[in-house]
Amino acid sequence: MNESDGVAPWVVFANFLSDLAVDLDEGQALAQWALQAPRKAWLLRDGDVLVTPVPLSGEFRRYVSGLTGVPIERAPVIEVPPAGSVPLARAVRQAGLLGEVRAHAGRPGTALLPTAMDASALAFARDLGITVHPYATVDEAAVALPATMLLNTKAGFRHAAAQVGMRLPEGRVCRRPEVEEAVGRLLRQHERVVVKPDRSAGGHGLRFLSRTDLRGRGAALELEPVGGAQGLWVVEECLPVAESVSIQMENTASGTRALFSGAMRVEGGSFTGYASPLPPSCAHVAGELEEWGMGLGRHLAGHGYLGPFGLDALVTSDGVSYASESNVRRTATTTPHAMVTRLAASCGLPRPAWAVSKRRTRRPLGFEEALDRLRTHGIAFDPARGEGVVLYADAPADGRSWRYAVIARDQGDVGEQEAVLARAMGFDGP
Repeated sequence: MNESDGVAPWVVFANFLSDLAVDLDEGQALAQWALQAPRKAWLLRDGDVLVTPVPLSGEFRRYVSGLTGVPIERAPVIEVPPAGSVPLARAVRQAGLLGEVRAHAGRPGTALLPTAMDASALAFARDLGITVHPYATVDEAAVALPATMLLNTKAGFRHAAAQVGMRLPEGRVCRRPEVEEAVGRLLRQHERVVVKPDRSAGGHGLRFLSRTDLRGRGAALELEPVGGAQGLWVVEECLPVAESVSIQMENTASGTRALFSGAMRVEGGSFTGYASPLPPSCAHVAGELEEWGMGLGRHLAGHGYLGPFGLDALVTSDGVSYASESNVRRTATTTPHAMVTRLAASCGLPRPAWAVSKRRTRRPLGFEEALDRLRTHGIAFDPARGEGVVLYADAPADGRSWRYAVIARDQGDVGEQEAVLARAMGFDGP
């Protein structure tokens, strides 16, 4: 089931502050990710409610309503005041908003749709007396929680990937005090290595090291304080990467299926965007990615997991793919894909090409000003054609760091629209 399908009402729960992907003491990283919460408005249907740690502007809500056809008053938004680095469920309670959420969750069949299915989200569903989508009961979701937590770690993924036959970069899982020794050993065989904290996402905490980085150092290797003094880390060979790719899958009661695949846009190891389908340069790995995804899906199903998950991989300069990590949750592309599918369906465009990205404008813009620029240049999303540019995450706080989606019939049209968009918005750089 896609996120925009179904008839039972949802409490769309934008719990980006979760220990599923990153330790809760990594407050700054979590706060940055939480800024994307407004995009969850694209999932709302008549009768749903959004619980968000980030306010949505009136301009953005009217914009979403105009494109989805769901009146604002039929899909309320509950904005939760900032409460520091605590799970969203706790912030709801601290703000005295539990009763308001419970009032919206009273319709028969209501389910919680969390961004991250963690322990606090399950407890919140129990408090509300509702299920967790797509599980029949909260108890069924709880059975899947240990595997969900484990497969969102680098070490847990490497173990599972080896079991299902994925090709992996050479590497080692070790504790923080053992990292420097592991780096030294691997650098005897490879020019560069990458050091990853066990629980991280979006490139948080990654280090790329070469032999010259260790030569002549008197001090110990400095790592981000992720995971504590005895936290797990993964040290891997740094491959000659041509493309970073992913396939997004879904486990349902009837089995595992592939939803979409594409290439990630990455800068310094950090995710900045995504384009689907896979570009011609790495389309040859599609079959292997799906085979690996199906294997991982069966592994997860054996532990009771239902719902979306993603598998990331690296394609080297000689065209070989290596699995890199799994994200057993709603990822940075799950909601945009649901939005793209929903909007493109308005004109019968079943499998559009699309891209999401984040770029900075040379000067701050307000939401209406940015939207006017798209309209003036003829690239604002047109429901009649099912194509165009969507400002899918509201106006950024600084007025400059804009997230956008481009929907088109093919990859060539996506590129052309992005070129016009760069001129219309006045983006920095190429």
